[in-house]
Amino acid sequence: MKWFLLFLSVFAASVSADDASGYQLGPGDQIRIQVFGEPDLSIAEIRLSESGAINYPYLGQLKLSGLKLSQVEQLIHRGLKGDYLINPSVSVSIVEYRPFFINGEVRRPGGYPFQPGLTVRKAIALAGGLTERASSRDISLTRKTPNGERIIEVSMASEVLPGDSIYIEDSFF
Repeated sequence: MKWFLLFLSVFAASVSADDASGYQLGPGDQIRIQVFGEPDLSIAEIRLSESGAINYPYLGQLKLSGLKLSQVEQLIHRGLKGDYLINPSVSVSIVEYRPFFINGEVRRPGGYPFQPGLTVRKAIALAGGLTERASSRDISLTRKTPNGERIIEVSMASEVLPGDSIYIEDSFF
């Protein structure tokens, strides 16, 4: 029983951190769904499709893109309660965030796994650093928002989110 309470407290802390940051799920995120005492309803790892949806037992296709982890828990809880279970205990966690992308004047452009706390400076380091022709000031970031894509001029200290695309311009001098 003690290990279960410890698991719940650790899990609640991780969910709270993601919800507090306002993190919303999107295509490419990989999540874990656990329904206590129901192994047939627990999914170790499932990746959200390009449409941001998953197929879940008994409930069919669930569109999760744009939802926080706590909202996904509530959605599954409501779907299972009554017809399938009396009072399901559902927990959802992120196994792997969707990648971010970095292109332009870096040594190894491409997609990289997102890490919480990622900044443009750290993203550049993951991509092998700047090339000799790179500008350390002309950096843009493309971010998908509910209203479409938005291009933002950023600095080295700017925050990078899952799914962002960073572009490093070349310098004239």
